[in-house]
Amino acid sequence: MEKVRIQKLLSDAGYCSRRKAEALIAAGKVKLNGHPVKLGDQATRADLITVNGEAVRIPRRKVKRYIMLYKPRGYVTTTSDELDRRCVMDLLDGVEERVYPVGRLDKDSEGLLLLTNDGEFANNIMPPSRHISKTYRVTVRPDISEEQLIALSSGVELDGKMTLPANVVVKTKEPNRVVLLMTIQEGRNRQIRRMCEALGLEVARLRRTSIGPLKLGMLKPGTYRDLTAEELRAIRNAIGGDL
Repeated sequence: MEKVRIQKLLSDAGYCSRRKAEALIAAGKVKLNGHPVKLGDQATRADLITVNGEAVRIPRRKVKRYIMLYKPRGYVTTTSDELDRRCVMDLLDGVEERVYPVGRLDKDSEGLLLLTNDGEFANNIMPPSRHISKTYRVTVRPDISEEQLIALSSGVELDGKMTLPANVVVKTKEPNRVVLLMTIQEGRNRQIRRMCEALGLEVARLRRTSIGPLKLGMLKPGTYRDLTAEELRAIRNAIGGDL
């Protein structure tokens, strides 16, 4: 049976990304047939691989899953939570493969979230250097000025560094309520909320509607579906076709 690097086997199993697997190996948390491993070690799919003493099921043949989920508000984007909060994984009834989230949406945000067991896909789509556009429907209060709109569009200083220029469109404007469509090219932690808060705007609702060419469409909160072949080709093209 063919031998493969252990970090790839862990990624293929959907346990974590390849980069995370390398970190686990370097930290001495991975064993092969009871023996500690080091970076570069290989194994077959029939070998016993454990992480922190837990056996990882390595599939004989990998079935890759690429899932679009409408994350509702109130769920955390983790595979498990020590505070016993509701996790997005609780919404994946019927998914036998061990998938994990690609990027994050904070607990109070909602909308499009990708999940996969393809570590290479996750590693290529997540880095901010890829500049994959993300569009959000943002409801702010109480109002927004021309100066605030210009600041959101041109860049806001967060942690001593300016955000990249964003595309900001006013969709509706009512008394004490403005709905914006904001498209950004990076993905800093809680970026949209922090940009608005830095300008004195209260975010009442935040929903991600697209990631690159992938659109939430008519998907209902709490439901999921697999990406189509056309969507996979589109997102691969968006990041240079090297997935």
